[in-house]
Amino acid sequence: MVTADGHGEPGTPRVRQTAMRTHRCGDLRLADAGETVTVCGWVAHRRQHGQSLQFLDLRDYSGVVQCVVDGTVDVRSEYVLKITGTVTERPEGTVNPQLATGGVELRDCKVEVLSVAKPPPFPLDDRADNVDESTRLAYRYLDLRRERMQRNLRIRSAALSAIRAALAPLGFAEVETPLLMPSTPEGAREFIVPSRQFPGSFYALPQSPQLFKQLLMVGGMDRYFQFARCLRDEDLRADRQYEFTQLDLEMSFVDQQDVLDVVTAAVLAATEAAARVPVPPVVTMTWHEAMDRYGVDKPDLRFGMELVELTSVFAGSGFKAFAGAGAVKGIRVPGGSATHNRKALDTLTDTAKKLGAKGLVWMRVGAGGALESPVAKFLSPEELAGIVAGTEAAEGDLLLLVADEWMTACEVLGQLRNQLGRPPAGEGGFRYVWVVDFPLFVGIDKETGRPKPGHHPFTRPHPDDVDKMESDPLEVRSRAYDLVLNGWELGSGSIRIHEPDLQQRIFGLLGITPEEANARFGFFLTPFGYGAPPHGGFAFGIDRLVAILAGEDNIREVIAFPKTQSGLDPMTGAPTSVDERQLRELGVRVVDAPRPPVGR
Repeated sequence: MVTADGHGEPGTPRVRQTAMRTHRCGDLRLADAGETVTVCGWVAHRRQHGQSLQFLDLRDYSGVVQCVVDGTVDVRSEYVLKITGTVTERPEGTVNPQLATGGVELRDCKVEVLSVAKPPPFPLDDRADNVDESTRLAYRYLDLRRERMQRNLRIRSAALSAIRAALAPLGFAEVETPLLMPSTPEGAREFIVPSRQFPGSFYALPQSPQLFKQLLMVGGMDRYFQFARCLRDEDLRADRQYEFTQLDLEMSFVDQQDVLDVVTAAVLAATEAAARVPVPPVVTMTWHEAMDRYGVDKPDLRFGMELVELTSVFAGSGFKAFAGAGAVKGIRVPGGSATHNRKALDTLTDTAKKLGAKGLVWMRVGAGGALESPVAKFLSPEELAGIVAGTEAAEGDLLLLVADEWMTACEVLGQLRNQLGRPPAGEGGFRYVWVVDFPLFVGIDKETGRPKPGHHPFTRPHPDDVDKMESDPLEVRSRAYDLVLNGWELGSGSIRIHEPDLQQRIFGLLGITPEEANARFGFFLTPFGYGAPPHGGFAFGIDRLVAILAGEDNIREVIAFPKTQSGLDPMTGAPTSVDERQLRELGVRVVDAPRPPVGR
C-alpha cells in the first residue's frame, strides 16, 4: 500500500506527488525559507531588470512563485522550466498579498529549459475571458493552463471524488453500462451508429442508462451507480452539450424518501468538497406548491418575490378583467418603482403577452400604500387595500399582477420573477430543493384523446391516485421527483413500476398494445416476468452541478474539451467527412450533404 506521502510498505514503489520537483509552485511559504527546492512549470510573466537580473513568475496548476534569475538566461513566456533555488523572504515593500506565495521568492536559481514555446495566441490569464470563445476552444490546451480553467476542472474532480466516497459506504456498486444500444426514438433525438457486420442495422448511443440500470435491479445488484456518459443530438445551449456526464443510480427495496436521502447526501458531499461553504437545509415541496409560489417547477430559492394569491380579493369585483379570471396572482418587486420607467413597464407588459398572458397590470406603491396604476380607478378601496395587504407592499415597490387561468398566471409571473430578481450564478449561496409529486400525465392528445405522459412510461403513479388513472388521469400524481439547485434542474428520477399488470394499465392508457409494448420494450419487459424488486432511481447532470459550484453560467467552462454552441470542435475540426471506403464498409451513402463551415 502506498500512503499519501508516497511511502509504503516494504517492497512497494515509492510514489511522490511532486516527482521531478520537490515542491509545487503554489505551495511555497515563509516556513520554507532557507530550503533549497526544485519547482517545474511554465513562465507566466517575465520582467527584465537590466542585463543581469530577471524576475520570472513560474506557474503550475497549484499557483505561481517568483524566481530571481540571471538576466543572461534566455527564456520567454510559456517556456517550460525546471528551477532549483533557495526559498527567500521577499524584501520589505515587495510582498504581494494577492498571491499565496507572495511573501517568498526563489534566489540563487539554476534554470533548466525543458521545452521552448511559441508566443500564445491570447494571454493565458483573466484577459482571455474576453477572447472569442471559438478561439479559446481552438487552443483549448492553452486555455486549460489558466487559473480559472484549472480551478473549474479541479472542482469537478473534487465533486466526483466526494460523491464516490459518499455512496460507497451505503452499499453502492459502480457498474458500467453499454454505449452501443438499441434505438429508443420516443425520447430525445439520438446519435445513430451504423453496424458494419449487419448492414442496414444501427446502434444508438445512450441518452441515459435508464433501461440497463433497472435490469441491474432485476439482476440483484441492489444498489448501482456510475458516472455515465450520455449523448443526445439536440440543439446546444449554455446548459446543454451533445455529450454530457450524469450521476446515474438505482436502488432496490426502497421508497421515494430513501432515494431522496441518498442523493441529498451525495450532492451535499460534493458541495462541501468543491465549494467549502455552509449549505442551508435541503427543502422539499410538491410540484403544485412550486408552481403556485414560484411559477416554475425549478424554483430559485436564493431570492424572494414569491407569487401571491389575490383571487379572493376580486371575488365580487366589477373589474371584468379580474372578476372573470380563473386566478389573479401577483409579485412584489422591492424598490421597483424607481427602477422601472414607463418604457420599462411597457416592455414587461409585452413580455407577459409573449409568454401567453392576456395582459399585465402594474402598480407603483406610493406613500401610505397608495397605488398608482392605469387600472386603479376601476378598483374599489377595499380591493386596493387587499392588494397592498396581500403583497405586503411598501412605499417604492412595484407590483405586477396577472389575471388568467391558474397555470398561465403562474408561468408568466414565474418567468418575470426570474427575469427581475434572479442573482448571477456565483452569488447567493447554494439552495437545493426537491420537487415531488409531479403530474403523471400533462394533458390530453387532441388527435388520440389519450393522456400524454409527463415522464417515461415506467414511472410509478402515486398510490393514493391509482384509482383515478382511467376516470381522471390528469389528477394523477406520480412518484417522480426533481432536484433543483439555484433554479437549475440538476436531474430527475422516479420510483419505477415493477408489476406487469400495473405496467400494462399505463401502456393501455397511452394506447400501447401488448404487441407494440413487446416490439418496443420486449428486451426490457421480459426480465420483469422473472421477479423484479420494487426499485427507484435518479440521475443528475454533473456538468450543471459543477458549473453552479464554480459560479459559471455555461457548462462549457467546466468541461475539458466541449463543443461550441453550433456543435463544432474548433480544435479537432469535428465533425469531419470520412472517406468513401469507410462508408462502403458500413453500407452508408451520403446524399446531398452540406459541407461544414469553413474556417471553424
